[in-house]
Parts: sequence; structure tokens; C-alpha cells
Amino acid sequence: MSYKIVVDSCCDLTEELKSDSHFQIIPLTLQVGETYITDDEHFDQARFLELVRTSPECPRTACPSPEAFRDAYDCDADMIFVVTLSQHLSGTYNSAVLGRTMYIEEQGEKQIAVFSSDSASVGEAKIAMKIRELAEAGKSFDQIVKEVSDFRDHMNTYFVLETLDYLKKNGRLTGLQALFATVLNIKPVMGADKGVIIKLDQARGIDKALAKMAQWVAKEAKNAEEKILAISHTNCPERARMVKDLICSMIKVKDVYVVDTAGVSTTYAGDGGVIIAL
Repeated sequence: MSYKIVVDSCCDLTEELKSDSHFQIIPLTLQVGETYITDDEHFDQARFLELVRTSPECPRTACPSPEAFRDAYDCDADMIFVVTLSQHLSGTYNSAVLGRTMYIEEQGEKQIAVFSSDSASVGEAKIAMKIRELAEAGKSFDQIVKEVSDFRDHMNTYFVLETLDYLKKNGRLTGLQALFATVLNIKPVMGADKGVIIKLDQARGIDKALAKMAQWVAKEAKNAEEKILAISHTNCPERARMVKDLICSMIKVKDVYVVDTAGVSTTYAGDGGVIIAL
């Protein structure tokens, strides 16, 4: 059966996946002061980071409307799969679900599955890649939903950022978690528990924190040789390479891909952030 994969713009896809006609990206809107930016293929990371650097206000994001998702579902595909930011971090998941309800009320029943990724960035991308793999293998709609749900529940997400201020000021962290990043140059190693951000570890200085993150990835990896290591970074390719090399020196993985963050991930990760999903 024919299929379509709809993702929000926090999903940091490879260039190959972006060009795949099965994919459609629904953009969020970014705001820095009075400037509004659509997080689409025209997103300019360098310009955005400069806007953030010179603005006294914290950057923010706005989720897509339910209508944007409803319109995406109006296509010839027999099966539609949607992957969004964790529902604990964004209203995007709720918009996608409401868009599904609107479409069915207007057009009738259709096979549409909406997944909260319980992650972000490359975590979303890995789920989307799994959907494509299963759909190309000829799996049924129900089989794909079951296997992707299991895949998501066993995927781990990690990140180390230069600052947690953007997450804190947008209500994604508690004050205590943000405090660790501002005292004595302590950098937390962060993870996710069913889509909720948690602190795993900490180290003094960004390089030591990245090394600890690599250790956590290796320690928690199960059947790593069957999995793709996905890494995204905000304007720090050298850090991403360092983390990749550290992880690959400790465990063997099926494949690795490294990408720049798009707009939403850049907003929250900030300059110098690194995100991993395995």
C-alpha cells in the first residue's frame, strides 16, 4: 500500500530523506523578539543564531495549526504516519491529533497514525526512518504501528548543551536542573524518560560532559550493531565528530549519520549543543 510520513520541523532529517517524496515536513514558527521565522527549507542557522545573540528576549516557538496537518492528510496515500516532538515538550502532537479528527469528520475514515516521538531532533528522524523501512518491506498499517511504538519505547535520547536557559525559560526544565549549568561551569548530561527531560549526569566543562554522554550512550546501548547512531549539532561539527568517534570506539553500530539542527532544535539547543539518539 502507498504511504506518507508527516513530520514536524523539529525532525532533523538527512538530505536524502528530505528529498524523498514520501516525506512532508510541517513547519513550526520561530520568534526572536519581533522577528518571526518559518522553520522551513529556507531556515538560515547562522542568521538565526545571530538574532538570538543580539536579542534581549528568549527565542520561542509556536506549533503548527491543526489545519496544517489536516491538509497534509488530504492526499492519495493509503497509510499516513505522523511523527512529532514529544507531547511533553510541544503542542504539536495535539495539533496533529486534532487535524486527524478534523480530516476524518470531513472526509471519512482513513489510516492515520500519530506518534509522539517522546524525543526530538534526530530522535524523531530515527522513528521516521523506521516507518519508511517497515512500509517499504510491505508491512500492514497495524504492524507498522505496533513495531514503531515498540521501537520508540526502546530508543534513547541524550543531549549536552552550552546553556539550558532556552529550555528553562520556555518551561521545559525545572529551576534546579538549569542551576547545574550555571554553577562552576557544570554541564549536565541530559536524557529523556518517556518524553520528559531528565538529568543523567554532569561534568565540569563541555568536553568532559560530551565524553560522559558518550559513555552513557555506550552503557545503555542494547543490540547497538542493529541500530543507527544519529547525531545532530548546532554549529559545532567538531564536537559532533568527537562524540561520534568516542561512541564508535566503545560500541559497534549499524550506521551513523550526523546533521545540523534545523530551526526548532536550534532554538532550544542553542549554539554548541549536541543531541544523540540510539
